[in-house]
Amino acid sequence: MRKGEITAFLSIVFVLLLSFVMGILQVSSVQRSKSISRLAADRAVYSVFGEYHQGLLEKYHVFAVDGSYGTGRYEEDNLIRRMHYYGTGSMEHEITAVQYLTDNSAQAFREQVLEYMEQRYGVSLVRDYTGMTARWEEQEVQGNGMKEEQENVRGQIESLEESGQDTEELTESGENPFACVEQIEKKGILSLVMPEEMTLSGSVIDLDTQASYRSLRRGRGVFPARKELDGPEERLLFNEYILKEFENAAGTEGQEQSEENAGEEGKTQKSLSYEVEYILSGKESDKKNLESVLLKIFLIRMALNYGFLMNDSAKQSEAETIALTVSAILLMPEASEGIKQAVLAAWAAGESVMDLRALLSGKRAALVKNSENWQLTAAALFRLGSAEDSHNGTDAEGGMSYEDYLRMLLFLSDPDDTAMRTVDRAEENLVSEEKGKRLYADQCITKLEIQNTAGLYGEITYEFPVCFGYQ
Repeated sequence: MRKGEITAFLSIVFVLLLSFVMGILQVSSVQRSKSISRLAADRAVYSVFGEYHQGLLEKYHVFAVDGSYGTGRYEEDNLIRRMHYYGTGSMEHEITAVQYLTDNSAQAFREQVLEYMEQRYGVSLVRDYTGMTARWEEQEVQGNGMKEEQENVRGQIESLEESGQDTEELTESGENPFACVEQIEKKGILSLVMPEEMTLSGSVIDLDTQASYRSLRRGRGVFPARKELDGPEERLLFNEYILKEFENAAGTEGQEQSEENAGEEGKTQKSLSYEVEYILSGKESDKKNLESVLLKIFLIRMALNYGFLMNDSAKQSEAETIALTVSAILLMPEASEGIKQAVLAAWAAGESVMDLRALLSGKRAALVKNSENWQLTAAALFRLGSAEDSHNGTDAEGGMSYEDYLRMLLFLSDPDDTAMRTVDRAEENLVSEEKGKRLYADQCITKLEIQNTAGLYGEITYEFPVCFGYQ
């Protein structure tokens, strides 16, 4: 047996070492619990966002979680319950920030569309169009200016009527150059430009149910956003997406279809047939949307055609002869000069009708007119819109197609309106396809920030944020 002893100093050192070791073990346990809580929250939020709407991705290449889960009844608790289902039942969650597909004029939708288009096609897809945007803007200005010329023709007709002259006399004599303008005023542009083989769609939708018209649920918080969203290249690229994914009045046979949409099997009846026209005009019926778009193209074409007539001496002489004939029939020789200008504007309008017929038939219209590609003779102008009218418009090699004009009009439109109406069509098409399931774009979540509270040790709790978003 040997005698042992320990001093007070060594006792204190032992107690301190033991406390230090126990503290290290407790801290390690707390940190381990923190890590487990974070991993559980990360796994849960990844799983929640893995439940993206499959139709939205497959048809329109956009990721988003339907917060109502197909019921149309959205509650943020739906997301909390899904988090608990994926292993965070012991935690408390509070959603501090959320972004919906429609926030900031469909910013998230545009960002994902641009990402898809850049990855699949590249910016080179629109490089050829970037140099044409200034010309498009110039044509829009010229088209707006032609409204005055159209009013001048109408004013000339009204002045004749006020003078006691009736244009029916011209019609009866077969010498009425204003017949097409009068028909457009009375019956609309569609009465003159629809090709015989084309059937006008009668589809109508309820605008109050569309995302661009109804009162929308709005997100909260701040999330990282793409800097370049409305630059020329970005707008052109988004517009190409519209032309590829949605139908227009000239048909989709010549459009490149996505692999997912190429098959006819499973194709559903859409609520609107002229989708690109709706995106441009935002009206409730195919007829009104098409008419609105055609009037814009009509004015642009009329400006180009009128410019040619004003510089062609042969056409000027023909117009002067017509004016003299008209003034003689109406016994108004003093009005021949004014009638001549009205005849030129009416002739340009008639040629524009021929251009629209060609465009709707899938043909191209010459960008710049000359004596060789001019279609409407003076004699044909008198018959335009009558039973004897049989002209359908010719195909101009190297000219612009109907889709080219849609591309131009899309670029000239407000990008916010264009994006929201695109969401309208995607939303409604998916509802038509998945009958019984209601989808609202302002319930589709693209980014989320959650504040989490986890119990660790005794009364110790751990609060931490988790963020996730589709890029």
